[in-house]
Amino acid sequence: MFDTIPDMAAKRAEISPDAIAFIDADSRRQWRFAEINDAANAVAAGLGQSGFTHGDRLAILCLNRVEFFITLFACQKTGVILCPLNWRQPAPELVETLEPVGAKAIIHDHAQAGLAEAVATTCGIPQLAIETDLAAWIEAGGERRSAAVDANQPWYLLFTSGTTGRPKAVIQTARMAWANAVNISQASRMTAEDRSVNFLPLFHTAGINLYTLPLFLMGGSSTVLPKFEPDQIFDLLKQSRVNQFFGVPAIYQAFSLLPDVGEIDWNSVRCGCGGAPLPEPLIRFFAGLGAKVLNGMGMTETGPTVFLMDPENAERKIGSVGRAQMLTEMRLDGVDAGQAGAGEIQLRGPNITPGYYLNEKATRDAFTEDGWLRTGDVGRRDEDGYIFIVDRIKDMYISGGENVYPAEVERVLNEHADVLESAVISMPDARWGEVGAAFIIPRPGASLDPDELRSWSRQRLAAYKVPVRITLVEDFPRTAAGKVRKPELRSMLL
Repeated sequence: MFDTIPDMAAKRAEISPDAIAFIDADSRRQWRFAEINDAANAVAAGLGQSGFTHGDRLAILCLNRVEFFITLFACQKTGVILCPLNWRQPAPELVETLEPVGAKAIIHDHAQAGLAEAVATTCGIPQLAIETDLAAWIEAGGERRSAAVDANQPWYLLFTSGTTGRPKAVIQTARMAWANAVNISQASRMTAEDRSVNFLPLFHTAGINLYTLPLFLMGGSSTVLPKFEPDQIFDLLKQSRVNQFFGVPAIYQAFSLLPDVGEIDWNSVRCGCGGAPLPEPLIRFFAGLGAKVLNGMGMTETGPTVFLMDPENAERKIGSVGRAQMLTEMRLDGVDAGQAGAGEIQLRGPNITPGYYLNEKATRDAFTEDGWLRTGDVGRRDEDGYIFIVDRIKDMYISGGENVYPAEVERVLNEHADVLESAVISMPDARWGEVGAAFIIPRPGASLDPDELRSWSRQRLAAYKVPVRITLVEDFPRTAAGKVRKPELRSMLL
């Protein structure tokens, strides 16, 4: 794919200068594509005046806001590498995340000023405030820029969640962004007429790339919310101001519990889901309301879109994430091409990261000798070529010599009428080596008996798969993508 591409903000402004790119949900200000490009040029000038040069790193710590994307495009224009930080983390964790990449400054909003100051003080870097410094740059304006962009250079860095160890800085490039835009736009039938809502956190790939950046590139508009607010999102959906929606399972779960969920014209909304598989009961619940929620799968390292289910077969192939999209090749380790079977999903294509910033060992370990990304996910291809995610390789455990995939057990538990969500991990056992332990969120108002649930599960699962211990909880510890932090569940067992 391309080695150079046009400046994204400049090109979009050239094609549709007066179309609406963003709507600020709080102020209701509408930003046109030409205004976004002008603002990005001004911020680029401000960065230059502040001593930033090509390759310097700029940390950013803020809730969702239009100025984040303005800064992102300014970094593309200048070659400065943007480093979005997780505002949910305490200062010591952010320092540990940021120090290896060596940021030159940190830009932040008023809400994160205290946290940003703690990080800046420890790292010995200056602070820049979005509401003052960046606003002044935008007010001052800047020279128009529209040079071609090196599609393979680092554009921004996204830090992995750290559920398996110290966070790594995943390189994101303009090439990856365009490949993701092709993958997700053709899979979701995205056009310039579409409207979406940006609320997933911007320190995560979904906040940037599902669907906000691809929709920007296609010429559509996004309403930007500071963070997830169910009532605001619901109002947008009820008012038909959103027709492309992407959420993680926890969000669909929250929607399903709202009494007015049926008031939305779900037939008019194209719904995608990722971060974790959407349980079958929720798929069927929304299908009953007229919504086809399409399961997908991707990673920070893949830009992220790899798989998305097609609406025509969503109900026939419940549980599938579809097929690999246009600009991504996929193979299953140990399975012949095109044949049914299960193996580790390995990926190749222009949407795949070149690696981890300043971390050669992690980069080397992530790829096979012939250049395919190891995902760590076991996938199963059926006879029609559809992919089902079996589980993470590291989550599988062996009980009495038998392989157990927690995701399979969770799918069964989630079918119980009184179970809202489940998470299964392994625990040591003197007789069997390992056995299952399940954490269960009961449905509101339900009275759930662990012994009854075990008995119910035994009718649907082999005995060695039935969890030995069942713990009822109000919620799970989660990542920004909605994934359950299973290491923390193991700590709860101890």
